Amino acid sequence: MEITLLGTGAPAGLPRPDCFCAVCATALGPHARAATAVLVDDALLLDLTPGAAFAAARAGHSLGGVRQVLLSHPHDGPAVEVPAGLPQPGRVPDGRELALLTGHRVRAVAMDAGGTGYAVTGPEGQRLLYLPPGAAPAGLEQATAQSYDMVLADVVGRPDALARLRAVGSAGPTTDVVAVHLDHGVPAGPELRRRLAAAGARAVPDGTTLVVGAYEEVPDVPRRTLVLGGARSGKSVEAERRLETFPDVLYVATGGTRSGDTEWAARVAAHRERRPGSWRTAETTDLVPLLAEDGPPVLIDCLSLWLADVMDSVGAWDDAEWAGGGEKLLRERVGELTDAVRATRRTVVAVSNEVGSGIVPATPSGRRYRDELGRVNTAFANECEQVVLVVAGQAVVLRG
Repeated sequence: MEITLLGTGAPAGLPRPDCFCAVCATALGPHARAATAVLVDDALLLDLTPGAAFAAARAGHSLGGVRQVLLSHPHDGPAVEVPAGLPQPGRVPDGRELALLTGHRVRAVAMDAGGTGYAVTGPEGQRLLYLPPGAAPAGLEQATAQSYDMVLADVVGRPDALARLRAVGSAGPTTDVVAVHLDHGVPAGPELRRRLAAAGARAVPDGTTLVVGAYEEVPDVPRRTLVLGGARSGKSVEAERRLETFPDVLYVATGGTRSGDTEWAARVAAHRERRPGSWRTAETTDLVPLLAEDGPPVLIDCLSLWLADVMDSVGAWDDAEWAGGGEKLLRERVGELTDAVRATRRTVVAVSNEVGSGIVPATPSGRRYRDELGRVNTAFANECEQVVLVVAGQAVVLRG
């Protein structure tokens, strides 16, 4: 089964008309995207968009052989003219299946927001899932068959849609996940590729033809990632974003609770509000056993608080205790953690503060903490496939 992406952008296209944001200002040439429309084997058109006939011609195809036009979402704006010879667009009721004379079968998939998804099975059994913008599948049951060969979805706008598919096995390790309905929320180019790769997905230019079921080099999700950044740099958001397309994430909060500290309570509440409801939370600094267990991905936030707890336990703040064995104990604890990271089979994303570029602390204990955190960050980073530094909300890849 062969598909041609006549467009890969949001319903308004990219750049958006009359939008002067930085992303739209740079979405030119190869980074410009028409509204998403998919031509399947020159016989089925998913979503009729303005200029679809011209887009097909530019890609070396024709709409003359299209026997069915299906809409996945309401069209905003002026009515789209139906090119001569095309059947009138329609929508399949949720749960219903449509059989085409070409041998394709199309099943309508219910969404949790406005729109309809379409599961298309080709004449030779290849399976494609196409989801509308801003929506995720509703009421998915545990998959009993193989996963889809290809998924076209709003990965950036609704990452939880991919998480739901993965949770039931509808999207597996070999599923080719292609991002569509791309909008101006993420800059085109390296930043878009980086974000999608972290989710195991990719984007392609308008006019690209893909073969469903053919082997594609699916982006490898880094198994161990360290996200560094200063205060309010966006490092926690970056770390959470890396796992939001995966179900059953274990969020490890190393800060614990602080009775009577309203500012800390507000920070914790803000973090919880951002996290998907399917994630579990563990408040602990005992990281080594967690890393030794098999299980879902782990997000550790953060190593800075883990170090503070360990330094408390070894008496690092007292010069006499530090010289009398506290330093040696701390080195052992850090070594145990890095050994656990090296050996873990889980996907791990860890957050830590980058403090080496800031003001030199005024106290000896502050300088000791700064130095030890630098050592912890270095040791942890050495065990990670990817290391990212977040500055002013912008992620700079240091490794991977």
